[in-house]
Amino acid sequence: MVIRRRASVVTGDWPDAVHPVLRRVYAARGVTDIAQVRHRLGTLLPPGLLGGLDRAVELLVEAITDDLRICVIGDFDADGATGTAVAVRGLRLLGARQVSYRVPHRMRHGYGLSPALVADLADLAPDLLLTVDNGIACVPGVAAARAAGMRVIVTDHHLPGAQLPQADAIVNPNLRGDGFPSKALAGVGVMFYLLLALRAQLRAQGAFAHGREPDLSVLLDLVALGTVADMVPLDENNRILVAAGLKRLRAGVAQAGLRALMQVSGRTPERLGSADLGFALGPRINAAGRLEDMALGIECLLADDEATALRLAAQLDAINRERRDLQDQMLQQAEAMAASCIAAIEAGGSGDAALCVFDEDWHPGVVGLVASRLKERVHRPTVAFAPGGEDGLLRGSARSIPGFHIRDALADLAAAQPDLIARFGGHAMAAGLSLAPENLDAFHAAFTTLAAERLDPAALRAELLSDGALAPQDLSRDLAEQLRDGGPWGQGFPEPVFDDEFTVAGWRVVGNGHLKLQLRHTASGVPIDAIHFSGFDGTPPASHLHLAYQLETDDFRDRCGVQLLVRHRIDLP
Repeated sequence: MVIRRRASVVTGDWPDAVHPVLRRVYAARGVTDIAQVRHRLGTLLPPGLLGGLDRAVELLVEAITDDLRICVIGDFDADGATGTAVAVRGLRLLGARQVSYRVPHRMRHGYGLSPALVADLADLAPDLLLTVDNGIACVPGVAAARAAGMRVIVTDHHLPGAQLPQADAIVNPNLRGDGFPSKALAGVGVMFYLLLALRAQLRAQGAFAHGREPDLSVLLDLVALGTVADMVPLDENNRILVAAGLKRLRAGVAQAGLRALMQVSGRTPERLGSADLGFALGPRINAAGRLEDMALGIECLLADDEATALRLAAQLDAINRERRDLQDQMLQQAEAMAASCIAAIEAGGSGDAALCVFDEDWHPGVVGLVASRLKERVHRPTVAFAPGGEDGLLRGSARSIPGFHIRDALADLAAAQPDLIARFGGHAMAAGLSLAPENLDAFHAAFTTLAAERLDPAALRAELLSDGALAPQDLSRDLAEQLRDGGPWGQGFPEPVFDDEFTVAGWRVVGNGHLKLQLRHTASGVPIDAIHFSGFDGTPPASHLHLAYQLETDDFRDRCGVQLLVRHRIDLP
């Protein structure tokens, strides 16, 4: 790991109340004006810029007017779950009376709107299907639904393939030629935009002339959770959505299910941040889709009764603990498979340019987490496979590093060897795929070769980007609070990280291998506490350290102080 400092030149006029360090952090992320971080809902990109909305709205207005049966087709991750909840709640708010939902079962149906899922919808007899966070790659499933007499609206944000589904309407900011300025909307964000456009059309038709217009802002807590959990880039438009959702969560007026999830994860609403969405609430929703049935997570998000919501949240918390245990076991096995590559990297060599791991006993719902953790360990594009279910195909999850567009790489492999990959889809940094077991070795070889051809050796060296050093007087509560509240931070708008040298005045191990440090700033001698989670490797830390860290508030036992959260430690001589 190499620590590299970001370039930052502060420009523009800033209020005196904004700490100079926060101005520097903003400048390094391309923010040049206070208006870019005020996060006002009135400055959201207008729905009229998003292609495909007119036809989708027309179909939904007809469905509401004619009291047709609408079935929302979700996905089995947090983006799909929150998007499904937003769709069901939003459509009901806007007057739809017959709204149901279905989510594919990972083992029985595979991904998205598949023919197998369409066959299982017979009991609902829907007139209109509305996909959320899926559908753009579901060409056979959309065809099966239309052949069965259903209309289909696809809402998605994944990159399209060479062939689009023959849906009645498609809403996707990443369609070729779509002029929507933000390509970073999550699936839940696309659905929220569709509801905004639907409300505007209903308003124009006088639907709310004799009653109160529905307030769709009550859905923004769900939009915030799905956006952060899906790790889409937090561009300015997404930050507006997330900030509005966090405001509701912190005010205690969120959906009952989200309040229950905060309770079981030990989070305090008033201090909730975007990191809590990504690392506490999101994983508990995701766990349902990984090990059980995502319907459990969606029912929690749809619950209005406090007791029901808390009961479902407790179940999700228990499933998440089971998921963590299974993930740890699978990751240990994956690291053993990659031992030669890991050893080469730790010895200063390069090792393979990509990794591909598989075990016949792995769970397909957890391979994405294994791929992500292994990718972080070796800083290589990584694919983890598991047996997939009734169709006999292997299910793979791929995670990548900057400089290697994983979805495009899979597309190129599929074009060069048409029989190699059965299905694939995704983004630049994450993708999913299915292939026949007998093709695994050939895929491994082709994937590794392609990565070696396209990746510069320098790209295989992990970097941690720092916002520079902090002066001793900046190790303050005021700055820690401004940094905490200066987000929302997340993918593409990373939380501030600083680096500097410290001497160790004392240390001890706490909890399960966590390192608690008492430090002194090397240049000034100013004392500061630090915590390095999972930082104890069995040997004492050196007396002189170079640390990459976050400055955070420390309110343990009402001490109202600050501490450093260590992100990376280098022992110095």
